[in-house]
Amino acid sequence: MRRSARSTMTHHLTTDIAILGAGVVGLAIAERLLAEGREVTLVDPGEPGMGTSYGNAGTIADYAVNPVGTPDVLRGLPALLFDRDSPLAIRREALPALMPWLLRFAFQSLPGPARRNAAAIAALLQGAGPLWLDLADRINAGDILQKRGALYLYQTAPQRQAAEADMAGRRALGVTVDLVSGDDLARLEPALPPMAGAAYFPQAIFLNDPGQMMRALAAHVTARADHIRAPVTAMARRPDGITLTGPGLHLHARRVVVAAGAHSRPLAAMAGDRIPLDTERGYHVEWDMPAPRLNRPCCPTARGFYLCPMEGRLRAVGTVELGGLKLPPSPHRIAKLVEGARSIFPDLPATPDRDWMGFRPSLPDSLPVIGPSAGGAEVVHAFGHGHLGVTLAPVTARLVADLILGRGADPRLASVSPARF
Repeated sequence: MRRSARSTMTHHLTTDIAILGAGVVGLAIAERLLAEGREVTLVDPGEPGMGTSYGNAGTIADYAVNPVGTPDVLRGLPALLFDRDSPLAIRREALPALMPWLLRFAFQSLPGPARRNAAAIAALLQGAGPLWLDLADRINAGDILQKRGALYLYQTAPQRQAAEADMAGRRALGVTVDLVSGDDLARLEPALPPMAGAAYFPQAIFLNDPGQMMRALAAHVTARADHIRAPVTAMARRPDGITLTGPGLHLHARRVVVAAGAHSRPLAAMAGDRIPLDTERGYHVEWDMPAPRLNRPCCPTARGFYLCPMEGRLRAVGTVELGGLKLPPSPHRIAKLVEGARSIFPDLPATPDRDWMGFRPSLPDSLPVIGPSAGGAEVVHAFGHGHLGVTLAPVTARLVADLILGRGADPRLASVSPARF
């Protein structure tokens, strides 16, 4: 029997597993647990899948093994943070609140921590593509996945030469990548202007409509699970589980999964865990067109954004802005995306058909938090995926399901444990 979303009227309910958050990670966890025959209730005041999960680049980026924090980033951090045109920028109004996070980020950008973080990210990414193919088949959305690879674009010969060491490092971590010439790039993407070459990730998969995929996943889950549209403002441990309360909410669950993305820090605190989660603000702009000019996602690396072929439109998406959850969108960041896209395709209109901003949950080491709360395994955390939320959603779902179902701890969980902070 199909279950419907519940309104903000207070309901006194019980459930086996409550999942706090209905973005791509929460939905993927719900889908996995439902397939295992468990009772699941989603708790999220918003529309499932229509937050950051909807507005991303759509890449299953199993090649994205590098953390945000690296020695190169650390050396240029002051300039990067205060250059308004940088791919990594900070809202100055948010600087005081961000300082503890930035100090941790600086430490994680040192050579030793950065190497360890890259290895841990690479381990998590193993199998992400096949798991997505399986998930899409289960929810009858396989046609949204495109197996055409992805490209990092190098507009000059020095950029391409500098990429040699980066790609060698990625290969050492298991990434399949080919450095291709400008002529080869022109054959792959005839609409691009002449360039010096590219890094081609042939095994990469992308979603040609992330919103459509999220709707398919949400429909599959909410046909089998309750969705309570309410915020959680308190969490209390009981001998037989967890009681969650808030406006319109009174729910008792045997187990709770915190998977609320950028909104997870206060929920983790309710469970007794202090996690240094902060927020990256990502943007996209879109131009409607019958054919989106490109065959696969392309990232002009010097500008730090993606051009993504979507169904009926071209999306320019990316950059990193540290600015918290409360400040309004930055018109300057939107303008920089438009400028970047028009540097590749000058005939694009100066005003896109739409723009958007979303919140990425970001931790200083670029690794998510996946694992039991320090206060007890009846609460499991699954958030903080940064730029890899879509990519790692089915991986996280498998890890969380194995924890809840008592199948033993995956060795990869050591690097993403909440106890590391």
